[in-house]
Amino acid sequence: MKPAQRPGIRTVTDAKALSAMANPFRSRMMDALKVDGPSTASALAARTGQAVGSASHHLKVLAEAGLVEEAPELAKDRRERWWRLVDSGTRWSRADFADDTAAVTAAYAAEALALQRQFERTQTWNANAASAPEWDAAAFATQNWMRLTPDELTDLANEVVDLLMRWSRREVPDDGVERESVLVFARGFPAQP
Repeated sequence: MKPAQRPGIRTVTDAKALSAMANPFRSRMMDALKVDGPSTASALAARTGQAVGSASHHLKVLAEAGLVEEAPELAKDRRERWWRLVDSGTRWSRADFADDTAAVTAAYAAEALALQRQFERTQTWNANAASAPEWDAAAFATQNWMRLTPDELTDLANEVVDLLMRWSRREVPDDGVERESVLVFARGFPAQP
């Protein structure tokens, strides 16, 4: 059983896109575009702590990989260049690249980077949680042991992703309440206690 296909979620099928995503700055830029929406290279450079020239270079690499595109309708003049994500998310499976060693290597690198960033963000949150007691009370972590088949794990993954997609795509109420960006991640894989 394959994971469900979802509108707006690109299934990555080439090593070029995987390699582009395996760079920490590019990954951060894609996250910033996901959270903040379209942006200029200058704003992305400030948001991710890099030089504007470096941000421009990374945007061009992401564009060549088909992950970002220009948004010319947002520019105020011919010198200003805006960028946006092509798709709201990406997914891939190393099994799809079994015959392409470079793609499998890029997939491992992209996954390792994502896991490292999730771990670092979790550590940062844990170190600073006491400074935001209302968020500390709302934040959660969960771990569950289950006995599943590969098909059942795929079903569970589809249900979890559907739930997260419903929340991420919901219409945010215009009720004057300030909302923070929140990272929720989950993993499921065979393991032993």
